Amino acid sequence: KVNGAITMSAADVNAVHFVHSSWWRSPVHISRSRKDFYGLYQWLFTAANSYWEKQAFSQAKSIIAVSEKVAKELVSIGVPRQKIRVIVNGVDLQEFTPGVTSRSLLGLPENVNLALFAGDIRISRKNLDTVLHALVKVPELHLAVVGGTQDSPYPAMAKALNISERVHFLGYRHDMPQIQRASDLFVFPSRYEPFGLVVIEAMASGLPVITATTTGAADLLNPDSGIVLEDCDDVEALAHALQLLDSDRSLRQQMGKVARTIAEQHSWSTMAQTYLNIFEELITHEKYSSHPHLSPSSRPVPLSESPRTAN
Repeated sequence: KVNGAITMSAADVNAVHFVHSSWWRSPVHISRSRKDFYGLYQWLFTAANSYWEKQAFSQAKSIIAVSEKVAKELVSIGVPRQKIRVIVNGVDLQEFTPGVTSRSLLGLPENVNLALFAGDIRISRKNLDTVLHALVKVPELHLAVVGGTQDSPYPAMAKALNISERVHFLGYRHDMPQIQRASDLFVFPSRYEPFGLVVIEAMASGLPVITATTTGAADLLNPDSGIVLEDCDDVEALAHALQLLDSDRSLRQQMGKVARTIAEQHSWSTMAQTYLNIFEELITHEKYSSHPHLSPSSRPVPLSESPRTAN
């Protein structure tokens, strides 16, 4: 993902992780809630990127969308659908894997069911507020929250809702694989998420996932691996989903196994090979358009597991 004036640079292949034009129109864009200098900056920044990205998309021969959600957003701003291919983000299957981690070492309570939420909790886009309101209706369930708490309104909200003893704010962490393994389920009903790397990482960790149609990675889930909400702000529906998984250990385990199986189809090396196939296809097309007497090669491309990227 690139931002700023480089966004308009011409390229044969443009991999799109974020459509600024769609984010600009979103009702949860930061400028809608922040009427200060930061809100103005975000409005101007997104507006500029919206203009630049359209120029880049028009010049690209092939556009790779990180999800079907992003593909639809690209079509909505005039990109021809036949120009778009979807390649979802991969996941490090060695780093994110099912297992057991001592909760006490992470500062988390033992002998309780624990849901996990991870994301930027300084803003409303990730939708922690709906999760907290739903948690009120599931009185036995605890919630671990990963994300920087500075300037975040949510610790105070948890206190106001009288659930602060069940909500564990862990701050920004580098040990997400361990925290995933210490959790029983993952909840992430983001209001606007082109993909959501944390979702596939949770799946790889063997966790059942609760998310929403507003999250691109929701397309990876089926009814056997998680729950996808039609309305990300539906507190009652989210509370019902949390209660269902909280009360049924067997269901959690079954869904987690299926989620892991799905994640195994999307290793970084597999997704990288898909990119390479597209690059070679374009190169081959250009080469044989100029030199029709040449014949293509079926050379295999060796790959190693790629490093994890930030969400």
